[in-house]
Amino acid sequence: MSSSQTVLLQQQRAVVRITLNRPKALNAIDDEMRLALRDILQSVAADGSTRAVVLTGSGRFFSAGADLKASRPSAEHTTRLLLEEYGPGLRAIAEMPKPVIAALNGPAVGIGLAYVLASDLIVMAQSAYLQAPFIKLSLLPDGGLSWMLPRLLGYQRAFEFVADAQVIAADRALELGLVNRVVKDERVLAEAEGWASSLCTRAPLGLAAAKQALRGNATLDFAASMEAEARLQGPLLETDDCREGFDAFIEQREPRFRGS
Repeated sequence: MSSSQTVLLQQQRAVVRITLNRPKALNAIDDEMRLALRDILQSVAADGSTRAVVLTGSGRFFSAGADLKASRPSAEHTTRLLLEEYGPGLRAIAEMPKPVIAALNGPAVGIGLAYVLASDLIVMAQSAYLQAPFIKLSLLPDGGLSWMLPRLLGYQRAFEFVADAQVIAADRALELGLVNRVVKDERVLAEAEGWASSLCTRAPLGLAAAKQALRGNATLDFAASMEAEARLQGPLLETDDCREGFDAFIEQREPRFRGS
């Protein structure tokens, strides 16, 4: 794993911090950043030494969305970008077997919001806001936002958010259940990384299975979700970590999970 000029990568023990790094452009996503973010997210997803990921931005914004000043892509080019460049990075967040915490140091706008809502947990600065202003360009929300927003907000609220290009402030985002925690601006990164460190003490195989079940079962009916849980639960019972968890419970001590 390695950084690029536009996406920085730092590892502190089992926690990896990924930082969008175009602060003068409000971390608007250009060609270089989009490809670097895809490659780094896929690399982190496959890295066995990483137990948790923090995704944040440098400067005043988390991300202002796609860099519209760079160029106006054609229909064919945009389809390719969404399917081959944005899509794999966003799916890496959703599918990697480790928790991803978005640390919103500032506003998350457009497809930048997609990277936030694709994350497993979200810590938001008090001064930050969320917006999906695609309709102002006569476009629809992409990057999976048209799937995520109605599931998080309900259809009517999601449509209102999109149709009016609403700005959702931090306290309202917390009230709506779009984010997990709202903290003072200067505390965002410390809060997210502290949370990530605590998650590193949890059973990694159990977390991975829980993430897979909670995400996958959203599209299943009740009976099918129980079948999926059973298929995931059985192998967990055969792991060393599960045996350690049971032993620690009986011995009334903290478990020491190894990911095996």
